[in-house]
Amino acid sequence: MRILLGILILFAVAALPLRSGEGKTVLKAGIIGLDTSHVPAFTGLLNKPKEPDFEGVRVVAAFAGGSPDIPSSKDRLEGFTREVREKFDVEIVDSIDELLKKVDVVLLESVDGRKHLEQATPVIKAGKKLFIDKPIAGSLADCLMIFELARAHKVPVFSSSSLRFASGVAAVKTNPKVGKVFGCDAWSPCPLEEHHPDFFWYGVHGVETLFTIMGTGCEKVTRTHSKEFDVVTGTWKDGRIGTFRGIRSGKQDYGAMVFGKDGIAPTGGYTGYEPLVKEIVKFFKTGVPPVSAEETTEMFAFMEAADESKRQGGRPVTLASVLEKARAANLKRLK
Repeated sequence: MRILLGILILFAVAALPLRSGEGKTVLKAGIIGLDTSHVPAFTGLLNKPKEPDFEGVRVVAAFAGGSPDIPSSKDRLEGFTREVREKFDVEIVDSIDELLKKVDVVLLESVDGRKHLEQATPVIKAGKKLFIDKPIAGSLADCLMIFELARAHKVPVFSSSSLRFASGVAAVKTNPKVGKVFGCDAWSPCPLEEHHPDFFWYGVHGVETLFTIMGTGCEKVTRTHSKEFDVVTGTWKDGRIGTFRGIRSGKQDYGAMVFGKDGIAPTGGYTGYEPLVKEIVKFFKTGVPPVSAEETTEMFAFMEAADESKRQGGRPVTLASVLEKARAANLKRLK
């Protein structure tokens, strides 16, 4: 009887909210996937906050996960797991179900997008607010399934690259010297990974920059591909044109050039993880996603359409066509 009582007390304590030194409630965060450098970087900002914008969320538990068929996952999993356990006092658990008993909110950090739908499903069904690191999924069909599941369960979910919130990218849209945005040329490194659609793995950073500046409304894309580079041209429904250049040779960097009614200006490049983590903290506290499901879905349709254009030798491909194909695939697997 005493043993049973002790177990019940332990579960009750685990379910209680944390309190900061000032008596403020702190959300207990869990991490799924310890095979990316984002994990120690994000945990360091949250568990040892140096400014108020990072306070109120603390990583308390994590599920390691990992993908043995992706070298950058397999080779880094043990080191990052040890770092968050020893440096940040994070409990490592054996399953997502065990994790969910201990936390209020979840960061899905697995580097392998193919696992995101499977890993996100129990989180959403448990009603936990969820941030999904890039890529949101390993296919456009899975992306649609995640957002449909989130809508069905009324659970806030968002996904984003850190480039969306880089200071120069965020500022250019309201720069009076640029004015109304007419077009944008964005670029980023673009290594390919055999298990993911071409841009989902890393080119997503540059595509996220492009959509942050241009917004939604892209109708069709064409892609020019070589071993060292990719150039994707998107045409928006209002006639604006935006491009993404994926770089695999020579100097590799992040950035964009914005063409506006009143001027032309560069955005500058990557400015660290801090702006993204601030948005994650705000999201966990408010439940309001800073990026809509519609915009993220359109971004991934843009990348899937670019792959289809490549398969068709550079012919234009509409986003509507790849979305229709993905929805049909989902209907088929749900039967």
